[in-house]
Amino acid sequence: MNNLAGKHIILGISGGIAAYKSVTLLRLLVKAGAEVQVVITPNGKEFITPVTLSSLSGKPVVSEFFTANTGEWHSHVSLGLWADVMIVAPATASTLAKMANGVADNMLITTYLSAKCPVFVAPAMDLDMMAHPSTTRNLATLRADGVRIIEPEVGELASHLVGRGRMEEPENIATVLNDFFGENSPLAGRKVLVTAGPTYERIDPVRFIGNFSTGKMGYAIAAEAARLGADVTLVSGPTALPDPQGVTTVRVESARQMLEAAQKAFADSDVAVMCAAVADYAPAHYVDRKIKREHDKVDSIELVRNPDIAATLGATKRPGQILVGFALETDNGESNAREKLSRKNLDMIVLNSLADKGAGFGTDTNKVTIITRSSEEIFPLKSKQDVAADILNRIIKDL
Repeated sequence: MNNLAGKHIILGISGGIAAYKSVTLLRLLVKAGAEVQVVITPNGKEFITPVTLSSLSGKPVVSEFFTANTGEWHSHVSLGLWADVMIVAPATASTLAKMANGVADNMLITTYLSAKCPVFVAPAMDLDMMAHPSTTRNLATLRADGVRIIEPEVGELASHLVGRGRMEEPENIATVLNDFFGENSPLAGRKVLVTAGPTYERIDPVRFIGNFSTGKMGYAIAAEAARLGADVTLVSGPTALPDPQGVTTVRVESARQMLEAAQKAFADSDVAVMCAAVADYAPAHYVDRKIKREHDKVDSIELVRNPDIAATLGATKRPGQILVGFALETDNGESNAREKLSRKNLDMIVLNSLADKGAGFGTDTNKVTIITRSSEEIFPLKSKQDVAADILNRIIKDL
């Protein structure tokens, strides 16, 4: 289920006995690394409780247009823009009819009408309802509208009759979605290496040389690459961030540890994005006990230069690999970035400046310029998630 990692999925649940299967489907999607928002009809809550669903998804379940006790408004428009795919399972005869005819009388249907993403339905109903001409017409309308139908199975139904109308099994629905993303993910089949965060270079057991990087930019790139279908390895220095969903995270501390892990992952990577803020220097000698000011009288610390990870990878880069660097500058940004692009044998460098308000360490936003040997594109201040998407879209063009 690699293709589901990082995907945003709306799981719509309508009021049918097959709603119990939706719990298994939700669990499978979350286990595969997807971020799932459940939208359930009022009738759906008669079959499965929102408490169960929110416990599995990690998100409050959306059912009404607003929450009465808090006054919180649930925006179906925002949901429709957020999702990579929407799946309605089970889709009852009533819900299919409302979808086909635009009867927007509940949160699930308004979300469907607002969705900009592909939509799947998994019908579930009794055999006579399934065979009724109105259901046949509604399914034909939905197909014509571009909705993908996951056909129901033949088997024993809730009425104890045997016929066509059983909702497809959750495992098979999850496979359909996984295969869909595999076919439509621009980075499917690609291996991407990302480095992120600072490195800590130990002086003694309690002190180190480091920097203010939080890792937010690199983690956003790793998460977005996974969402686009890549097999992602994130080599991270010390951060407080949780491992991104669907990403293989390798935790390191020092620059030399990061180099070793990056070289190992780079060997079979298609793309490498060097986003980590690696300390340029490390103490020449590590003291294995706390240095005491009163007794040790240390006036200076001898430093040695750390390896340049991006340049080391650039020297071994094979044809077809794409290597991306980052340049955080305080002055002469463009000239410094272009010098690094050439010296380190990079294909692209992402320039950001501490002089730009809202950019740099510790923020949730960034303002970057993407520079290649033949082009330069300046972007406005954006969230780091949106910046990650801009960087990967530019990489995808080169791939």
